[in-house]
Amino acid sequence: MARLADYFIVVGYDQEKTGSGEGSGRIIQRFPKKDWDGTAFPQGVEMFCQPGGWRLSRERKPPTFFTVVLTDIDSDRHYCSCLTFYEAEVNLQGTKTLEGDGDEDEEEDGLIQPAQVFAPKSLILVSRLDYPEIFRGCLGLIYTVYVDTLNFPLEGLVANLLTCTVPVAGGSQKLFSLGAGDRQLIQTPINDSLPVTNKSVSLLFQQLGIQNVLSLFCAVLTEHKVLFHSTSYQRLGEACRALDAMMFPLKYSYPYIPILPSRLLEVLSSPTPFIIGVHSMFQSEIHELLDVIIADLDGGTIKIPECIHLSQLPEPLLHNTQTTLSMVLHPDLEIADNAFPPPRSAPSNLKLLDKEVRAVFLRLFAQLFQGYRSCLQLIRIHPEPVIHFHKAAFLGQRGLIENDFLPKVLDGMAFAGFVSERGPPYRACDLFDELVAFDVERFKEEEENPTKLQKHMRELSEQLYRNENPNPHMAFQKVPRPSEGSHLRVHVVPFPLLEEDKVEDLMQEGLAKQNHTNISARPERKCVVPAGPPVVSITGKASSVFNSARRLEVVRSCIGFIFENKTLETEKALPAALRALKGRAARQCLTEVLSLHVQQNRAILDHQQFDHIVRMMNCALQDCSNSEEYTVAAALLPLTTAFYRKLAPGVNQFAYTCVQEHPIWTNQQFWEATFYSEVQNQIRALYLNTPEDNQLITAKLKEPGPLPPASPSESERTAMDLAAEQLRAWPSLSKEKQQELVKSEESTVFSQAIHYASLMVYLLVPLDASKNKLLRAAPTADWESGSNSIVTNSIAGSVAESFDTESGFEDSENSDVANSVVRFIARFIDKVCTESGVTQDHIKNLHSMIPGIVAIQMETLEAVHRESRRLPPIQKPKILRPALLPGEELVTEGLRVVLDPDGREEATGGLLGGPHILPAEGALFLTTYRIIFKGTPHDPLVGEQPVIRSFPVSTLTKDKKITIQNQLHQNMQEGLQLRSASFQLIKVAFDEEVTSEMVEIFRKHLQRIRYPQSIFSTFAFAAGQTVPQLLLPKQKERNTGLRTLSKTIVKGAKRAGKITMGRQSTLQKKNEKGSRMTWHEDDDISVSDEGEPPASSTLKATEKSTMEQLVERACFRDYQRLGLGTITGSSSRSKSGEQFRVTAVNRLYSLCRSYPGLLVVPQSVQDSSLQKVARCYRHNRLPVVCWKHPRTKAVLLRSGGFHGKSVVGLFKSQNPATTAPAASSESSSSLEQEKYLQAILSSIPAYFKSNGSNTLSNRSLVGLSPASERRSSRIPKMAPVYLDISFSNSFTRGVLGYRDKLFTHTNQKSSAKGRLHNQGVWASLRSSSRFIQHPSASEVGARLAGKDLAPPIGNESLQALLKQQAALYIFGEKSHLRGFKLDSMLNCELVPVEFADTRQAKASFKKLLRACSPSAMPTDAEDSFLRALEESEWILQLHKLLQLALILVELLDSGSSVLLSLEDGWDITTQVVSLVQLLSDPFYRTLEGFQVLVEKEWLSFGHKFSQRGNLTPSSQGSGFTPVFLQFLDCVHQVHNQYPLEFEFNQHYLKFLAYHYISNRFKNFLLDSDYERLEHGTLFEDKGDKQARRGICVWECVNRMHRRSPVFFNYLYSPSDAEPVLKPSISIPNLTKWEFYTAETLSTGPSYDWSMLAVPSESTEEPDTIATSKRRIVWPCYSSVARAEPDAITKLLADIERLEGELGQAPERWHTTLEKVRASVQEDLKQEGNLRKQSVSISGLIPTSSLQAYQRHSMLHLPDSGLGEDSSPTAANGVSRRAATLYNQFTPKNEENRSFEGVLYKRGALLKAWKRRWFVLDITKHQLRYYDTDEDVSSRGHIDLAEVESVVIATPTIGAPKNISEKAFFDLKTTKRVYNFCAENAQSAQQWMDKIQSCISDA
Repeated sequence: MARLADYFIVVGYDQEKTGSGEGSGRIIQRFPKKDWDGTAFPQGVEMFCQPGGWRLSRERKPPTFFTVVLTDIDSDRHYCSCLTFYEAEVNLQGTKTLEGDGDEDEEEDGLIQPAQVFAPKSLILVSRLDYPEIFRGCLGLIYTVYVDTLNFPLEGLVANLLTCTVPVAGGSQKLFSLGAGDRQLIQTPINDSLPVTNKSVSLLFQQLGIQNVLSLFCAVLTEHKVLFHSTSYQRLGEACRALDAMMFPLKYSYPYIPILPSRLLEVLSSPTPFIIGVHSMFQSEIHELLDVIIADLDGGTIKIPECIHLSQLPEPLLHNTQTTLSMVLHPDLEIADNAFPPPRSAPSNLKLLDKEVRAVFLRLFAQLFQGYRSCLQLIRIHPEPVIHFHKAAFLGQRGLIENDFLPKVLDGMAFAGFVSERGPPYRACDLFDELVAFDVERFKEEEENPTKLQKHMRELSEQLYRNENPNPHMAFQKVPRPSEGSHLRVHVVPFPLLEEDKVEDLMQEGLAKQNHTNISARPERKCVVPAGPPVVSITGKASSVFNSARRLEVVRSCIGFIFENKTLETEKALPAALRALKGRAARQCLTEVLSLHVQQNRAILDHQQFDHIVRMMNCALQDCSNSEEYTVAAALLPLTTAFYRKLAPGVNQFAYTCVQEHPIWTNQQFWEATFYSEVQNQIRALYLNTPEDNQLITAKLKEPGPLPPASPSESERTAMDLAAEQLRAWPSLSKEKQQELVKSEESTVFSQAIHYASLMVYLLVPLDASKNKLLRAAPTADWESGSNSIVTNSIAGSVAESFDTESGFEDSENSDVANSVVRFIARFIDKVCTESGVTQDHIKNLHSMIPGIVAIQMETLEAVHRESRRLPPIQKPKILRPALLPGEELVTEGLRVVLDPDGREEATGGLLGGPHILPAEGALFLTTYRIIFKGTPHDPLVGEQPVIRSFPVSTLTKDKKITIQNQLHQNMQEGLQLRSASFQLIKVAFDEEVTSEMVEIFRKHLQRIRYPQSIFSTFAFAAGQTVPQLLLPKQKERNTGLRTLSKTIVKGAKRAGKITMGRQSTLQKKNEKGSRMTWHEDDDISVSDEGEPPASSTLKATEKSTMEQLVERACFRDYQRLGLGTITGSSSRSKSGEQFRVTAVNRLYSLCRSYPGLLVVPQSVQDSSLQKVARCYRHNRLPVVCWKHPRTKAVLLRSGGFHGKSVVGLFKSQNPATTAPAASSESSSSLEQEKYLQAILSSIPAYFKSNGSNTLSNRSLVGLSPASERRSSRIPKMAPVYLDISFSNSFTRGVLGYRDKLFTHTNQKSSAKGRLHNQGVWASLRSSSRFIQHPSASEVGARLAGKDLAPPIGNESLQALLKQQAALYIFGEKSHLRGFKLDSMLNCELVPVEFADTRQAKASFKKLLRACSPSAMPTDAEDSFLRALEESEWILQLHKLLQLALILVELLDSGSSVLLSLEDGWDITTQVVSLVQLLSDPFYRTLEGFQVLVEKEWLSFGHKFSQRGNLTPSSQGSGFTPVFLQFLDCVHQVHNQYPLEFEFNQHYLKFLAYHYISNRFKNFLLDSDYERLEHGTLFEDKGDKQARRGICVWECVNRMHRRSPVFFNYLYSPSDAEPVLKPSISIPNLTKWEFYTAETLSTGPSYDWSMLAVPSESTEEPDTIATSKRRIVWPCYSSVARAEPDAITKLLADIERLEGELGQAPERWHTTLEKVRASVQEDLKQEGNLRKQSVSISGLIPTSSLQAYQRHSMLHLPDSGLGEDSSPTAANGVSRRAATLYNQFTPKNEENRSFEGVLYKRGALLKAWKRRWFVLDITKHQLRYYDTDEDVSSRGHIDLAEVESVVIATPTIGAPKNISEKAFFDLKTTKRVYNFCAENAQSAQQWMDKIQSCISDA
């Protein structure tokens, strides 16, 4: 029984303290006067009963009631119910109540005025029981008696109240009365451990909604601060009560203050979690709180601050809880959509609803903590059970390690309370214990079956409801209430003071009565707690074990081999076993199998066995995730002390010395959990073997209470079962017996503690005392970096030298080690021993033992360490030296490393199968040119093949230090990850013998070679030469004055004998002007802006020689080929016919630094004015002609973007910072620009002006604006123009291929182009990022017609504008063209273009690199290679480039000239201009032409190769920008689609792509011809054979081409009919370039070796081919093209070999091919009579008869070449093709194909006529047919033996048109009739004769 009320208190307004501003209250009376025993009087009641502060009021307010919860020091809650009413303030100091309010004069009359001010007074009842409604009744009764002056003494009421007692629980009812005519009933809950909520939970959900309450629920469980605010105190109390109750079975143990008074608001900033409620009047104060979750009960919102990350419930629980809650709270949701909703059932009342919601949460906890009992570790049973919860095991088995919610809950205080309260196995049980013991299957069924779930929820909620309301029939209650409006009465006496003595007396009486009738308390019913099922993963499915049985077998057999000493077998099986140990099952299997080999706790091994076992242990420990690490490490712990080997007499080395490296051993939680589980086993053993067991069991059977299930057999009984029995029997045991049990338990724990202390010493004292992992900064995280060098001690020998054993500091170091180990163990001992109740004496003994054990261990280990270093070192694989190129030298000797597999699967034998080439053991070399790894595969099954991975140092984009988990020895090692722009990644782990200093030296050298100080130190020049001392000043000093700079440059150049004195004079002049600019062209305005060229008379003899050399440059040769004029001075006019001339004004690079020396400009422009024009363009890059269309004579011009000081500048200054000359020159230069444009326009030949506007060919017109007939309705007058568009074959190919949303109209100004769009010009060529794949032309038109169109212009002006097509189109950047106004007279058109700038290209390239050579396997299966490729947007950028190029091609082809003026004119401009020329001019598709194209457009026109390729120290920060690579990829895309049009093959493109950044060749080294001239590398000086020539890429290519057809495309057979290529460029038509992903691990990149005359194969491997014909070709290891060359290459090689054997002089391969080509043509001519087809053949392969589109999609030969790496698929795809080629080389055997040709055959099924190629074969006696004459595999054959007759037939329906009727004939066989039709009557007759003769022959 318990007291109903502890204290009754009356609190009033404190008059004395009013001065301080805010009023306060004081206790007027309290009863009883002195405190009860064990229940202290609560402090601060006077604050809590007025939480808003004590304030006087102007009006009488109605009484209020609420309950405040106070928590005492023992964390017991006291419920203070407060009833507050207002009394008239009796003013004791005269009238001065409200001073200064001007009300004083009213009281002068002496009348008693009604009171004006009212003071609050509170009646408070303090109780430890939570019966708010009863207290409301009691206090209300006292108030009623007082206010209605009823005839009952208040003293009596109070005394009765304080003496009333109630049962605590059990569900009984108690009637009582205070003696004022009242009858009150108290209903106790059945089980007081379940919270009583009434209807507060359902109220909370009504106020805040499901989502918000769930958030608060998670916040409270994960210990965040929660604050409610509302205007009602009652509501605050209810909300807090609800949140508290929802946590059941956890109990909230932090501050819980449902109503916080104003005085204590600073509590809100306390650091602990809390649940607090405050009144909304303090809203402004609480909104500054940063880390508090605030719930507004009245507004229904919660506010979670940004800094709080709220962990959510783990899925699938979160989703299930949400749906169940919505099912409970919104039952009508399901039927809301029904057409005939059922009649509304009454909503369940709030109290019931409340229990339903609670049932949901109760069930949620049962699922969250499912199986928690199986993770309890029992440490002690007597005198008190001590139980520990194994968190790691629980989370691991639930599969929730990664989830952040449950770990936080388990770490919380509430859960600790839960374990100590619910841990013991024998105690009173409640609803939760039943629920959590449910079978998991039951929960699963309920999830799947909503009706079952509802039924279960209903049962649960009924149980909860019954707990609170066990008796359905409530007895009659009666409590008088005050009469209506009583609080408004004017004259009410204040609440009287009670007579204290009277109250005391009455209380004494009441208590005395009670003592006689003391009810015996009902004893608690204890029972054995149901254990419930073991833990199951929360997702329901056991973690999928992949192929586990096989893996376990591998591990078992490997261990078997080790112990049977089968060395070879072990070597083979070990790698697989180590891989298998990644699986959890395999690790457990390892511990089990090893323990079988241990006898009497010891197992001696020989060295080899010891090494292998240790490696396996290390591997098992290495791959553990946190969760299971405990289980595996705990199982391995005893084994580490069992396995040992003898090092010397008396010196044994145990396995633990070799597994100390893992962080797990320094993890205190691990040691605790392992210790506790061991103790549990010991305690279990202790009680299993006690003799008293039998008596216990019999005693148990007699005892009343629930019978246990049949006693399980001894072996199955868990420690918990035993504990339950012991606890049940404990009270009945004698004192001595109890003492004895306590003692034996204590000593068991103590002996375990000793054992564990020594185990910890073993694993924590390092073998090598100089290393101490406990002293490291972060014990768990960072100890890898200093990782112990001795992994298994056989390696020790190789490390022996690195430690200075003679150092004098050994003792101090050792003591450090000892101290830290002792400290760590002492902490552990203190914690576990005090928790498990070991006596203090024992703990002291332990502490004194530890240092001794540590010291002994260190001594022992010293000997072990010494001996272990004497072991012979492990045999490491021999370091193989890489083959070096001529002139390449090693910079560092090889560092021994393991090449780790990266994210590419090919070499690791992943899903693609194949051998495990990686990891490979070898060494990392640095040479003057490359970084090379060379080694052999680690897996002995793969064999001894060399593995080589290398790349040029200059392509290194990133090197970073990493820590790699060494696959071989299972420990962490220092490593290096090197990424290259040549799509290679080298990821290595350094061997123990490589010190970090060596690694640092390696990286320093690497940086030095990566960014050479001058180009002469690069490999292109340094190859095999001593570096000349003349170096340029270090380019890091960016702002060296120009004077010093120019001096050095000129000095250097003079020595190099290259530059003339004239050049120097211009530089001097410039310096005198004092411009201090660097010669880097990063500035917006080039230095040469102001320099005037020297007068022409200064042309000295040397300059003339410069001129001669310039004339030899590719540029000039090409100008001459294109007929772009001759070199003339500006004064002398040449033949009047020439429109353009070549000017030498830039021969000294004074006009524009980054342009070539010779430029093509309009004939009419003076050299002098060029200077002014140049100023209008960035970097002075003025528009110059670079190509002329051979047919239309339109020209292609290029320039930099417009400058601020140009026409645009007049409208908006682009670059205010530029050093502008005076305003006059501004306008003059812009006039010059206008004149220049005019000159260009007048020089353009009038190709299309002659016959008006109709020459713009239909095709290109539509190409420019993909419109269609649907538009006709919009422009009535113009309709005829495009009804005559013929959709010719070439049109569909040319235009539809790239009509992906080319145009969006923005510009108003119309033009010739406008005739297809009535509204003006095409707009910016914005290619949208979402491409519409192949819409039909009409769709595009309709789309363009429908949207994006400006309002139409009047018809007449339209007509006028449409008269002509613009002669010149200027493509520029949007921003620059915005203000650009052209003279309307100029026939020229501006086209704004949006393009990907270099920054985007750079970013895209980075992503492409990561996609092609990822550093690690993608964790997510979604992140596939194709996904990464798409996200890089690389293909998208190629698409945009090709699209722009195609538009220019169309324009030029239709006769308009184009000026491309984007960015600085050296990136995008170069790409597009080169592509345009390549697509338009067949010359550039030859080997020679492509060289000219690259030299002219890329090298001479100043593409900044050094800067973009990040080759120099100055560009170090700018990163790698692959502009040239993008161009090559575009060429590759075109090559793919037109394999017949290119003389070079794809290997040539790859070769350039590899070498333009490799620094192997000098050509790509500098940024412009000017810089190359400065460095003396521009011209080959014939006379001066200086050592510094460098290697030229073109010479090398030509040499290789002469030697073998490595760059030649056998399919080359250009068509004269269509010189212009128009590839399809929609994204699906673009493919990934093989260059990015192919690799050859056998030789390293082939692009280096293919240059050497000797194929590197012979140097690498002995001649395997001779001995056996079979060779295994592995992808990514072997070079497929070399192993399986295509037919022609093979034949050429055979011929060469035969020539060698016959001793003939070898013939050039060119000559051989020519002969073959001639003979092929001869053969075809002979066949021509049969085919009746014209034969005009240029290539090796008869292609003339192919249609254009067939040529377009022809099969490709793979790129050939010694070093070519072609993917295996390509090789297979080619075999058919090669066979055809074979046929053409072998003479035609007449027997084999006696007659062949085209016949149409009618299908048997669908009766359709198909064109087929038929071959009559006399030998095989059959008529075969193929799809085409090219085809090798036949579609079918007709056996001639079955043919009965051949007769002329009549044509049938569907037969081919335009064929004479006599061409049809039928072939009757025994099975069916075949209908045929020949090309004409004559060939039909021929066929019939031939077949007839065959039949008759037969």
